[in-house]
Amino acid sequence: MSDAVVLAEPGREPPVAVWAVLRRPLRFLGSWWPWRCWAYLGSGFLVGYAALIVLALLVGLGVLLAVAGVGLLLLLGAVAGAVPLGALERRRLRWVEPGRVPDPHASLAGAGPAAWLRTRLRERATWRELGYAALLGPVFGAAGLGVVLLMAFALILVATPVTVWAIAPDTVMLIPGRPVSGPLEALGGTAAGLVTLAVAAYTGALLAGAQVKTARLLLGPREEDDRVMELTRSRVRLVDAFEAERRRIERDLHDGAQQQLVALSMTLGLAELELRKVPQAGDAAALVSRGRGEARVALEQLRDLVRGIHPQVLTDHGLAAAVAEVALRHPVPVSVDLDVPRLPQPVEVTAYFTVAEALANAAKHSGASHVAVVGRVEGGRLTLRVTDDGRGGADPAAGAGLTGLADRVAMLRGRLVVSSPVGGPTELRAEVPCSG
Repeated sequence: MSDAVVLAEPGREPPVAVWAVLRRPLRFLGSWWPWRCWAYLGSGFLVGYAALIVLALLVGLGVLLAVAGVGLLLLLGAVAGAVPLGALERRRLRWVEPGRVPDPHASLAGAGPAAWLRTRLRERATWRELGYAALLGPVFGAAGLGVVLLMAFALILVATPVTVWAIAPDTVMLIPGRPVSGPLEALGGTAAGLVTLAVAAYTGALLAGAQVKTARLLLGPREEDDRVMELTRSRVRLVDAFEAERRRIERDLHDGAQQQLVALSMTLGLAELELRKVPQAGDAAALVSRGRGEARVALEQLRDLVRGIHPQVLTDHGLAAAVAEVALRHPVPVSVDLDVPRLPQPVEVTAYFTVAEALANAAKHSGASHVAVVGRVEGGRLTLRVTDDGRGGADPAAGAGLTGLADRVAMLRGRLVVSSPVGGPTELRAEVPCSG
């Protein structure tokens, strides 16, 4: 592995290591690189044709059994099987490529089988790995087998003097019409074998380098994927910063302005009591009483504002308690059935505001007489359904905050589905991975 140093320049694909070593032919032939290339190509033949047979069986049986309903599962198995094959090929690539090819898939730690399969089928990397699996056997496997056979034939030629000496006094026929009767006469076969071995070494290196380039293209992350990932991370960072600012504003309002209003209301109450003791101070007492009432209204509005920014009950007691509190203050009767444990903070915050926005829309636009909120955690995903019996016809493009909710759910690799036919009912369904 120390025969070449591969330097990657920013914004450029690193050079293929085995091709870089080929620029020094004598050093290449005297190193372990030819043997590593032959081992890589030979094992690729075995892995490639085994994968091709399995893939052909799954696809063939899937097509034949499509009517029975089992075929779809077999076809999905064929696609999903390309993912572990891609992981194996990225590891096997280290035989001829010191630079590691990164895993292009998103991490799904803790996700269930259904969530894993659903996510992998949506990723472009999975379908690129399936294309690589189809190429591995008939293209690289067949070519690798040819190179390995050529190498084996070259080694047989190189060992000709030993073979002739071992079977003496019989003659050996290397070339038709030219029998070889002694080890000295077989040295020509050794020379031909060395030349053939060099040809097999160079051919194997060129083929291994071509496979490295193909693996980088199909098994590694694309530049546009990296750009999308960086944009996603920047959006997540902005959302996190926004949530931190919301929490700071909530604390400032709760500990500052809200406490000042409470103190003001108490002071006005004391002033009202003192004014009622003074004769002919009825008008002033009435004004103080009126001011105290306005302070009480302002305090209630401020409390509603603080709850809308970030409810403290969500932080202290979790999603179920926070949604139950919203339901108690809702003008339309709401039934809540949330059987969920404590979840990561981003998941709880996103789920809470999704339910709050759905309930607000139901109160403002639907004309519903009842709203139901149901939530469960299944397969590592939180599923929420908010259903009302209103008039329906909700249009995400018309505002109502649904587009913003969809963007917020998408930040956590979830999805938001709204079903609202004219005449109702309206159902909002949100699915969010519990990993957050």
